[in-house]
Order: sequence, then structure tokens, then C-alpha cells
Amino acid sequence: MGFLKLLIGLPILVVILIFAFVNNDLATFSLWPFYIEITVSLSVAIVFLLTLGFVLGSFFSWLSYAPVRSALRKQKRKNKQLSKEHLKLSKEVEDLHTNIATLKDTDIVEPKKTLGQRIKGFFSKKPVSENSKL
Repeated sequence: MGFLKLLIGLPILVVILIFAFVNNDLATFSLWPFYIEITVSLSVAIVFLLTLGFVLGSFFSWLSYAPVRSALRKQKRKNKQLSKEHLKLSKEVEDLHTNIATLKDTDIVEPKKTLGQRIKGFFSKKPVSENSKL
């Protein structure tokens, strides 16, 4: 994009500068409400007014993108916050995976049944399986 701007802007700038410096006549500018008259070379006036127009255009362009820059700053802050949260959650998930792995490695020891549980189990009906019916 920068090359395209240079390709278009450079010839236009050269034409404007040639036009400005060829016109060397004196010009009188009257600032109406202040009754001030300024006499300068026409080439100086052309270059000054073009520079003033460029600076003002750049300034208003910068102002028009203020909401976009503000939204971008907010988005960057939100991205940093989400990145920190993502790292925290990733660490938690990794810790949970290691906990699961250690739990799988350990033998699960069932607690011994109490006397009351043994008696209940003795008198309760056991489910009949399909193989035992035959």
C-alpha cells in the first residue's frame, strides 16, 4: 500500500511544485476582518496552502479514527485478560490430568464391610443372571 501511495503521490507532488515555482509573481492577500495585507511570492503561497491543507487533512483523518483506536485499545486489554485466564485454566486442566493419572496408578482399596453390612448382604436377594436361569 505504501508503494502505491508513493507511485501516485510523487508525480502529483512534482507537478504541484513545478507549478508553484514557475509562478513567481507577487500576490497580495488581504485578511478581511483584520485589515491586514500580506504580499508574498505566489509560489510560497501555493506551497504554504498545500502544506496547510495536508496537515489539516491528516489531523482530521487522525480525529476520525479516534473511536477505532479506542476500540482497539479495549480489545487489546481484553485479549491480555483472556490470555491470562486461558493460561490459568490450562494449568488447572494440566493439574487435573496429572491427578487423574496418579489416581489411575494407585490401587483402589474398598473399605471393609461392617458386620451390619455383611448381615444385610447375607439375607438380601442376589440378582439372577441370564446364565444361571438355564
